[in-house]
Amino acid sequence: MRNFPQLENVVQRNCDISDARHAGEYGLCTFLLKMREYYRWENELPFARSLPKDELGDWLKGREQQWQGIEMEDFAQLPLGRGKLDPFDAAAANRELLPQGYVYSAGYGRFQKPIFFLGRLLRVEERSGFTIVVSSCEYARELAAPPAMLQGRTIFLRLESVRRYLWERIEEWQWRKQDNAMARALAGYDFIADTEAALARMADNEAETMILHEVGEAMAGELLGDRWREMMASVARTRSEPIARAVRDLLADCLSTLPALMQRANLPALHFYFATFDAPRRQLYPQALGAYEHFLRCGALDRLWHVVHGGKERWLATTRELLALDTAARETAMAALLEDAPARAGAGSVR
Repeated sequence: MRNFPQLENVVQRNCDISDARHAGEYGLCTFLLKMREYYRWENELPFARSLPKDELGDWLKGREQQWQGIEMEDFAQLPLGRGKLDPFDAAAANRELLPQGYVYSAGYGRFQKPIFFLGRLLRVEERSGFTIVVSSCEYARELAAPPAMLQGRTIFLRLESVRRYLWERIEEWQWRKQDNAMARALAGYDFIADTEAALARMADNEAETMILHEVGEAMAGELLGDRWREMMASVARTRSEPIARAVRDLLADCLSTLPALMQRANLPALHFYFATFDAPRRQLYPQALGAYEHFLRCGALDRLWHVVHGGKERWLATTRELLALDTAARETAMAALLEDAPARAGAGSVR
């Protein structure tokens, strides 16, 4: 592809503009973790190598200064053989790029942050009515770098971002090395003998979990329609957004992810699922944590099966109830979902 360097530069510039506009929306700890990982990607450093503190600090200051200068810029059109393309028209871009061994994706993530990505195409799979586009090397990316993203009936799976996401979680655990769900997940792979090989095996396994979640997202989308997307846009950057995302994630996982993991007896992935069960989901669904702890005590998944089966109806009903409300009532209802969170959260704390 003759103009690939130009395309790479344009996509990376759009990624930088997105970061400039939205980096401040992360909490401090999350921001620093993501910037550490971004520095590692940009400098092509091995996962096991310690990051140089002084150089990292200087790079971070320089990046923040760069963002201040481009925050107000418009996203640039993509320079492709058929002419200039809207940077959000990934389908049109991929009609040209996929046959040449590249893949591009664009969409919106948390906080309605624009997500752009350009990578090397690894393979394209067809599964149960979905097209799964798998990439390897990433040439351009932004700070969030979601490992998987659903666009219509296409799932974009970014294996490099899968590995980087996992390494973030592993580094986070290594600071304390607690005997918890993450420790149980990592025990399924031999990180002591060969870190890179173990990470690759874990990435292959967790990539399948991510596909299962995106399938669940598609199933949830078919049940909820376009109104959910419109509602998410209306609650972006508000206290309601993480609650709404958690409710939708729980529906998707009860529909697809958790049933498949249990049916396949994929215990490392099941442990990792609960290791990354974030605060909103913990507060909303302590019953799932309790069922997981029951499994840890007795080795039986029957209680978790029961909770997940009931979760399908529970979270579908919850999402539909939220959609039926006007904006003010919806905000009140979302807050009410968490009003007794402190009492319920104590019922399930994965150790």
